[in-house]
Formats: sequence, C-alpha cells, structure tokens
Amino acid sequence: MKIVIIGAGISGCTAYLALKKHLPRPSPPAEDHSYTIYEAHNTDKDTTCSDRSFADGHSSTLVVGGGLGIGPNGLNVLRRLDEELLRDVVRGGYATAHHYMKNKHGRVLVRMNSQAAQKSRTNGDKKAPLMNLVACSRHSLWRSLRTRIPDEIIVNKRVSEVVANPDGRNLVRFADGSPPIEADLVIGADGVKSTVKRALFPEMTNPYPHHYEGLVGIGGFIPISEDLRKHIDKGSMNFVFGGNGFFGYFYSNSSPSDPNRDSAYHVSEPGDSIAWWSTYSLDEPPADPKAIDREDVTRQLRERHSRWKDPVVKKIIHSGVQIDSVYPTWTSPELPTWERDGVVLVGDAAHALPPTSGQGSSQALEDVEALTLFLAHYLRQAYRAPLATQIQTEKQAIKTAAKQYVALRQPHVKKILDNARRMQDRKRNMSVVEEYIMYAVMWIIGFFPSIMTKSLLAVFEYNIAEEVERILRREQQQEEEGTAKQQQQ
Repeated sequence: MKIVIIGAGISGCTAYLALKKHLPRPSPPAEDHSYTIYEAHNTDKDTTCSDRSFADGHSSTLVVGGGLGIGPNGLNVLRRLDEELLRDVVRGGYATAHHYMKNKHGRVLVRMNSQAAQKSRTNGDKKAPLMNLVACSRHSLWRSLRTRIPDEIIVNKRVSEVVANPDGRNLVRFADGSPPIEADLVIGADGVKSTVKRALFPEMTNPYPHHYEGLVGIGGFIPISEDLRKHIDKGSMNFVFGGNGFFGYFYSNSSPSDPNRDSAYHVSEPGDSIAWWSTYSLDEPPADPKAIDREDVTRQLRERHSRWKDPVVKKIIHSGVQIDSVYPTWTSPELPTWERDGVVLVGDAAHALPPTSGQGSSQALEDVEALTLFLAHYLRQAYRAPLATQIQTEKQAIKTAAKQYVALRQPHVKKILDNARRMQDRKRNMSVVEEYIMYAVMWIIGFFPSIMTKSLLAVFEYNIAEEVERILRREQQQEEEGTAKQQQQ
C-alpha cells in the first residue's frame, strides 16, 4: 500500500511513526507499505535551529511556533508510540502540576491542581497515576519526532491538489508541475490552510475557509533572572487576564542536573528560561505576520500592559524583548467530514483549535493514534483475503477505518472546541465593568476549583486507545450476535 502524508509538522511526523509501527504487512509476495511525506518548507532536522541563544539578552521567537502545552492525554499517545520518544519530549520542556489564573494585579483567582485532584480520585478506582502537563516549544516537540524519521522519507515539494478516487488510487499533484503521483491513502496533515481539505469537497470552490478569530499573539523565550524566579512557583503555568488582553508565562525547561527531568510524573527544578506570550484583539490580521514593525509592536506590548501590576508581566515587558513575528489566531469551521475515499485529515487540517484550548497538539496526537489503530485492525482483516483481492480489500479497509475515526473524533473535539471558545472571549477587549465581572466570576470559581478541574480531568484522562478498542470490541460482539441469530434461523 502506498501512503502519502502531506505536511511534516507534528501531525505528519507522528502519523508516519504510528503507521510504521502499527500497520500489519500484506501477505507475500505483495510488497510492504511505502511512505512519503511531502512538505513545502525545509524540515532538515540539522538546519532548523533548536538552540535558544540569549547572548543578546533578547527573547527568541526563532523557535518555530513558540510555546505549547502537551496534556497527559497527548503524552500517553507518545508513551504508547515510543517511551524513549516521550522522555525526549519531556526532557525538552517542563512538567507543570498546577495552573494559576490571575487578574492583571497579580492576584490569584483560581488555582487548579490537576495532579492532586487526580490522585484523590485514583485512591478510589486504582487508576494509574496521571502525568503532568508538559510545557515546551513547538520546535522541541517537532524535533523529537523529526529525528526519528529517515531523511529520504520527506520530500521538499509543495502539493497543489489532491483528488479523491472512489474506485482506485488517489491522485496528488504538485505546484512545480512535476508528474503527479498516485497513493492508496493520503493523510492531510497540512494545517489550518489545508490544501488536502479541498479533495473532500470537490463540488465547492473554497470549501470551509479558515476563519480569523480577531486575536493575535506574540511571545518568545527569555533567560530567567533570580529576581524573576522568586515570583514564579515551581511547576506552575500562569494565565493573567485583563480588560485589554491576556498574558501567560511558564518555565520552558528543566534544570539539566535534575534526575527527574525526563519524567512527566515529576516536577523538576526549573531551568534557565521562561516562555511568555501576550494575546490581544486586532480587527484585521497582519498581511505578513513576519514583515512587521518590530519596534512598534514592542512599544504596543509595553503600553498594553503598562498598568498591569503582576510583577512577572512588568519584568518581562521591560526586559528588552524583541518581537520577530505575530501569530494570528485562525480556526476552521466545523467540517461535515474529515475523510473521503482514502483521503483523511488529521490535526489542524481537520479542526484548528484556538490556543486557549491547550489541546491543539494533544488532539492531533489522538487523531493519529485513532486513525492508525482503526486502520491496522481493518487491514489485518483485509490481509486474510486471497492475494488477488487484497488491493480491493485494502481500499475498503481504508474507507471503513476513516469513517470510524471521524465518528469517534468529531464529537470529542467539538466539546473541547466549545469550551475553548468560551475561554477565548476573556482575551478580548472589554469594558471596566465587564473586566471586573470576569474577575468576580473567576474569584467565585476559585472557591470551588473542582468545577474547572473536573472538565480538565475529563480531557486529561481520556484514553483514545481504549476508546478505539471499545468500539472494535462492540463491533465484534455485534457480528458474533448476528452470526448466532443466522445459525439459529
């Protein structure tokens, strides 16, 4: 079976590793599966800088995509894929056990300790301990995945069109005019502005275009001084809300000498840097997020937070940070389907979640594992068929797996998206009255942290592999019951 993955980001790299691990080989003399990842940008693991240099005292946004959080649900996908991969990812970031939600004056309104809440629940039902959320740079996560992929698998070429074929192989065309290629399975991991998405809706000129949410973000990484360190709790992720924007910060790495720095079950001593980001309202997205007036954006950052009293925010905005890029918040409308005739979307191509969700990378990882496990199951059934019919049964296996994947993933992702949208509205400009009503609501919730912790744990404890197994087990049971009824008749 010929498999093509479009996009070599987090979703695309994970898809290759998962498929390579789980897919059964076809019966001899049929050839084994072949894999190609097409990526429009250079993804050479040795030329993309992963070292954050602080020689000039400035923050670095050279790290692709800034910072992100990987929830325990996403970390468990990595663990099931490759335990050494998980350790690499954790080692490149920082495990956080609790979240602070603060007002702009630095007062803690809500403290969520997901680890403690989960441990108390564990005592009752004897579940395995929950990992902490790991905060890291997007590049650090990507590089841990990319280094496990042979260079020859990734082809630096832009895809211009994908055509889904209900009866045979799908077609992939390229922007440089080179000959198209055919593939049995095409996985669209090409982000919110997905080209592959158009293959699912060929009757539409511009199907379900991505949407600008009216928010942009800036941020980066800075070295941490001892004066700054005393204001940031070990193992914390901090969210600061105001009437004219939002500010977040967390330790971005662990101390190299900490013996538990590659364990997501422990909170290590912090390292030498912190990640920060600021989100604010902007009517129109910048035409070119990288071609910006850096001095003006930096000046606006200081003005926007000049009256905020949170000591960390004050120190960061006056630390000599330089802004190299602005990140508009793009989301996708809810698609009626993520698959068509062997063309399947994963990650942001299927559902671009707002950063507020904190689940962008984790949901992409869950997508990949679900699709892979379904496909592996149905391919094992296909390869029991005679060799002459295996090509056709492969096609049917792909279609069946894709439909099961979409049916499982869409409702779950929608719940996360709905919650994220409600939280995202707190980052927009608001009146003084609206601002202090927001603080009052958070303050009240702070007395009942389990309200927020419960929904958080529902996402963190979600086990996509168990959900797939549950569906397949139920399907098998229904088939057995159907067979038994036929025999009785």
